[in-house]
Amino acid sequence: MTTEPPRHLYVHAPFCARRCSYCDFAVTVASDPPVAAWAACVGRELGMVARARGWGTLPLDTLYLGGGTPSLLGVGAVPRLLDALAGPGAGPGADAAGVVELTAEANPESFTPELAADWVAAGVDRVSLGAQTFHGPSLRWMGRLHGPDGPGRAVAVAREAGVRNIGLDLIFGLPARLGRELERDLDRILALEPEHISVYGLSVEPDTPLGRWVAEGRETPAEEGRYEAEYLTVARRLREAGYRHYEVSNFALPGREARHNAAYWSGVPYLGLGNGAHSFVSPERWWNRRDWPAYRESVESGERPLADRERLDADALALERIWLGLRTAEGLPASELGGAQRALAAEWQRSGLAEVDDRVRLTPEGWLLLDRLAVALDGAAGRAA
Repeated sequence: MTTEPPRHLYVHAPFCARRCSYCDFAVTVASDPPVAAWAACVGRELGMVARARGWGTLPLDTLYLGGGTPSLLGVGAVPRLLDALAGPGAGPGADAAGVVELTAEANPESFTPELAADWVAAGVDRVSLGAQTFHGPSLRWMGRLHGPDGPGRAVAVAREAGVRNIGLDLIFGLPARLGRELERDLDRILALEPEHISVYGLSVEPDTPLGRWVAEGRETPAEEGRYEAEYLTVARRLREAGYRHYEVSNFALPGREARHNAAYWSGVPYLGLGNGAHSFVSPERWWNRRDWPAYRESVESGERPLADRERLDADALALERIWLGLRTAEGLPASELGGAQRALAAEWQRSGLAEVDDRVRLTPEGWLLLDRLAVALDGAAGRAA
């Protein structure tokens, strides 16, 4: 099984000092993460995957270290990871020499000047900071460890270290009773002048503290109308401030779009390493075991830590192509659509859900209905969704 190796690599760092109330990610609470064991496992997994698929060295364009909380790993972890990814001299590994974007995620409370300097020296040129909100009561409700001034301090640390590409995450759709003022949060995030802003609507996942609170009637999620209004407010404010709304959840100053994330949306191959990580090499997708101890046990015993895999048929690939295209500002080429699909897109345009010329691009109002619209457009082609 030999295919062209992916040029985009995601590495999962699963460790967090505390699990947030809404978090459904593959994380492990650990105040003193086992950095050496983690890096070694990631390197060994890469070798296993490369040998199984007949790859040699992977020449990387982008590398993304996500989590979890990568900044919790401390000074020296990124250099150790890069050494592990390089692989043994005679075995397959990853060549990061040509990386054009090396992103690492950080939480404000664990992003220190020493860590920032270490990351920059290792080649990290893009830092994504989990701000979420600047509202103290909401931060405490989430279980975040930084206060309202934490994101500002972290941005200053990054700038001082020489990072010139900083992203901030912001959550909308919080319960109304918390009293969070979205407009005030937008004022504060814009004052920090990040190059990139990612926005996420709060979702209620069943196996989280928030999911249990809602199930027990102890918490009330934001009403649908308020959720939608907040998303449209974010889109308006950030566009007015000069940010390009280039994907349903992402905004960037011109030229500062996330290259790694754009690879996911374009359908090119990508590889994910670490517990819970997903990979895609068309037409196959696979994902790893979510539990860190189980992942570690698999890798250290010489077995790939696969949880499951799927092979997408032609219809599934066509639906995915539509969904990925509609979620970006590039949209879909109108020339690829059949007559019924173009008629449906014209209907969306009349309803304010899309802009249609030689491409079909959803508006923010349309992005609120992304999944529904993608299935409808696929159905108009006569395929079973």
